[in-house]
Amino acid sequence: QVNVTESGGGLVQAGGSLRLSCAASGRTFSGRSIGWFRQAPGKEREFVAAIHWNGGDTVYTDSLKGRCTISRDFAQNTVNLQLNSLKPEDAAIYYCASTSPGGNANSYSGAYGFWGQGTQVTVSS
Repeated sequence: QVNVTESGGGLVQAGGSLRLSCAASGRTFSGRSIGWFRQAPGKEREFVAAIHWNGGDTVYTDSLKGRCTISRDFAQNTVNLQLNSLKPEDAAIYYCASTSPGGNANSYSGAYGFWGQGTQVTVSS
């Protein structure tokens, strides 16, 4: 079983940037696709971005396309989410999730069996 831990959240002004990081422990992210999701107060959890286990294929939600980049560092065994030009509506708890080995990157939360506790992103206007 892989344990997932997010970091990098915080308070940023509108228009600013944050870099979120997702780290594995227990087992590595090798062979696993990783997704980022977010949940704002009173709203359902929504998909943000995902990266395939081979690091080559990525998927983004339309609302953040062009403003975020997902990448994986195989040496550090982490997956990063760079968020740029942040808006107040981007404020949420951001969650990282891992598939089982061989899983594909996609926007369906049910495809991910291993979730972190989340990291808070707050955007001031």
